[in-house]
Amino acid sequence: MSAFHPIRTIPLMVALSLAGPISAADLCQGFGPQTPRDITKTTGSNPQSFPFAPPSTDLNLCNIHTHTNAEHKGPGFSIFAGDGEHGGYKCNESNYLNAAELEDPTHGQGAFQGAKPGDTIEVHWVHTSCQVTPGKGLGACMSESCANPTLRVEAQVFLVVNDISAMNFNDLAYGGHMVDGLHQPRSIPSTTGEPVVFLGSTTGSSFSQFTCSPLQVTWSVRPNCAKVNYSTLNAWVENGNVFEEDHSHGVRQLVKAKELLSPIN
Repeated sequence: MSAFHPIRTIPLMVALSLAGPISAADLCQGFGPQTPRDITKTTGSNPQSFPFAPPSTDLNLCNIHTHTNAEHKGPGFSIFAGDGEHGGYKCNESNYLNAAELEDPTHGQGAFQGAKPGDTIEVHWVHTSCQVTPGKGLGACMSESCANPTLRVEAQVFLVVNDISAMNFNDLAYGGHMVDGLHQPRSIPSTTGEPVVFLGSTTGSSFSQFTCSPLQVTWSVRPNCAKVNYSTLNAWVENGNVFEEDHSHGVRQLVKAKELLSPIN
């Protein structure tokens, strides 16, 4: 979930990241629980708490975006892809795709940039308590009269493939879909396991264990990957989307310090 610029930077961040074990004093201080995390680990000792957001069906969809590689680590996406904003985790099936699934029909010229067949993406459907219209970035999730919204992110990790039998991303998009007066995605995958729900923050490559996000977010992360048809991601861009998304974003590295994590019940 891409977010605002960091409001606190710890000096010597790079030096500390290379120096080995991190002490509690090196971490962000005074912030609430952070995201992303390993959803198989339930422990967390961050003292700050806030109410869980209502179900996404009771909130307004305000943004949809993607990250290349999973920001979270989970049972179905546990292959480490490296450090930095182009790191994260890959779907476990990544090494078992056939040549047809890996073929790029656009030869690197697809409208959807930053991901290709064989890549893993994590999709975030961001929901807000504000009465707003879906749009670009997190700014679309709030307004002058609703500056401190309740936020919830539904997350699903996908393996991008060249296969028309895989999920059609447009079936998971917005396209002006309304339910009971609320903006909603057309659908969110329901066959990839029971979502792991926890309290956290916004994500995105601007943040780390040294530079924390101040925003409070309820997360709902599905534990297994699904396959999505690469051509439908291109179509989502080519046909225009209200989020002005045309590329997949970088990742925030996994938050591992228990002091920065909420417990998962």
